[in-house]
Amino acid sequence: MKKSIFAVALCLLFSGKILSQNVKNHHPESEKNKMEKITADLYTTFKVSSNIAIYKVTFKNQYNMDVAGHLFIPENFSRNEKHPAIIVGHPMGAVKEQSADLYASKMAEKDYVTLAIDLSFWGESAGEPRNAVAPDIYAEDFSAAVDFLGTRSFVDKNRIGIIGVCGSGSFVISAAKIDPRMKAIATVSMYDMGAANRNALNHSQSIEQRKKIIAEAAEQRYVEFTGGKTQYTSGTVHKLDKDTHPIQREFYDFYRTSRGEYTPKGSSPELTTHPTLSSNTKFMNFYPFNDIETISPRPMLFITGDQAHSKEFSEKAYQLAAEPKELYYVPNAGHVDLYDNTQLIPFEKLEIFFQKNL
Repeated sequence: MKKSIFAVALCLLFSGKILSQNVKNHHPESEKNKMEKITADLYTTFKVSSNIAIYKVTFKNQYNMDVAGHLFIPENFSRNEKHPAIIVGHPMGAVKEQSADLYASKMAEKDYVTLAIDLSFWGESAGEPRNAVAPDIYAEDFSAAVDFLGTRSFVDKNRIGIIGVCGSGSFVISAAKIDPRMKAIATVSMYDMGAANRNALNHSQSIEQRKKIIAEAAEQRYVEFTGGKTQYTSGTVHKLDKDTHPIQREFYDFYRTSRGEYTPKGSSPELTTHPTLSSNTKFMNFYPFNDIETISPRPMLFITGDQAHSKEFSEKAYQLAAEPKELYYVPNAGHVDLYDNTQLIPFEKLEIFFQKNL
């Protein structure tokens, strides 16, 4: 028995040495990590300060998948000094151009290096099939963003914070639980994508209904495995009628109008926001709030509108998290209001939170 344990220990030891050698051979400033300067008018639907420089960036996650992002840097920043940084994640089914870029731009105006990313399988990031659900890989993308920022000469790797909007709120919590390099975590209009799919809003979905959804997704796997057509689910409706639910109307006003509509290259308006049916059940096994208390003593800020249909998720996360934590209600704000309404989004609150904790 002792010999077996010793053999395992030796195996782990040698594995560590091999890993160490591989890390030494990796060059963070490689071709894939270069920055391409772009102009705001071609890449955003909102006004960006002329004092902010924007770069297209691409880097690898731990699964060797390309993650695409927009990097925002104040023009007055010295590249010879190290600065605090913030990563921003977009709503579930969206892309970085929808909400995440806005947050990144505004926080850059408050003197942070900021990075808005596309989650894997969405936008310009890698992953097939497109629009696939993979919450563990989504969480990994945020850690990969830390890898990228933490190896920039102008970023202080010990002062990196993170903002998750809507579904990304649950993904950044999942990431932060196992990545202590994320020093301060903020969520806005958070959706717990696991609970939302298991139970629906306000626990309105029965177990029988859940099982029916799972069964349909499982059968769809046969179709796709044998070369059949990919099916999509949920997301935002493409037209309104007298029976359209008020929550769907709220999303429609953002995703299906000039206010927030954006179709990534290679996709189509018919597919935007819709995850694949066969993969969406991956959320059923996603429990981001389990062990959320272990993020402490790193601070957490949960921002939600006091009129938001999703506020139950921020309230639950706040209840389970350990100190230091804060739950902040934005007066007269709904869920989607905090995607892009700069009159309601509490950027000053975010600024104070990150100033204090980075």
